[in-house]
Amino acid sequence: MIPSDITPALAHKIIAAQFPEYAHLPITSVEKQGHDNRTYRLGNEMMIRMPTAESYALKVPKEQQLLPKLAPYLSVSIPAPIRMGVPSNDYPYPFSIYKWLEGTSINLLSLANDKLPQLAFDLAKFLKELQNITGVQGPGPGQHNWWRGDHVSVYDKGALEQIGALAGIIDTDKAISLWKRACQTKWIKSPIWVHGDFAIGNILTQNGKLSAIIDFGGMALGDPACDLVIAWTFLNGKARDIFIREMNLDEDTWLRARGWTLWKATFELCQIEDKNSQKGLEQKKIVYEVLHE
Repeated sequence: MIPSDITPALAHKIIAAQFPEYAHLPITSVEKQGHDNRTYRLGNEMMIRMPTAESYALKVPKEQQLLPKLAPYLSVSIPAPIRMGVPSNDYPYPFSIYKWLEGTSINLLSLANDKLPQLAFDLAKFLKELQNITGVQGPGPGQHNWWRGDHVSVYDKGALEQIGALAGIIDTDKAISLWKRACQTKWIKSPIWVHGDFAIGNILTQNGKLSAIIDFGGMALGDPACDLVIAWTFLNGKARDIFIREMNLDEDTWLRARGWTLWKATFELCQIEDKNSQKGLEQKKIVYEVLHE
């Protein structure tokens, strides 16, 4: 199934078939849709998340099972599952109904730099709370979460190919050096909880404060380095320094975090035809900063 096949009308059809008690509620699109799921508001109190492909649908039962177990350990709101839909002739994947979370995704906002230090502190607080959870069993990294929490070298082939394809656009010598050094380190402690997709589209704010973290489909127990890329993909200057200080992790973990950031930014940059477009310049800036940290 492709994203264009998923519409509010389809969402209404499967809700009416599987959860007729909600069939009378209006269904509306959210302001900006992601790639992995189509999200619709269901009435005023709920939302529907519908995976756009089979690989993304692997995340649905995991979230349904684990989010209620993680929530008591966290001081910020996370999605609360209400019901889980099953595959049908109309739609081939499981889907979730969640409680609606108030707040605006920060990828829809232009936050002033003076707002970032407090947000950096709050993001670090959330990650530390998540990492400190020991009473909940969960999966290791794998296909279900695109290997987030695994060793960064799981993307070695792709990273080197991407760096090579960007010769003359980024400093490939520095990039290869950073990547190889990152791959030579590893997380030597017990696996800890990772969010797996700790990006601006999954961070909600309300009244200028962190209000919720969403989309836990990438969660697993593993190496926390993958969750630290937000230091370069969003934070800067004083806010970045605060985040790094508050996370209080060893230098090797930060080196792998830079590796994860480099892999992701070069992946995105390779997909952008005009490398001097706004999106291209944003990714080049991330690469430059992570190479010159």
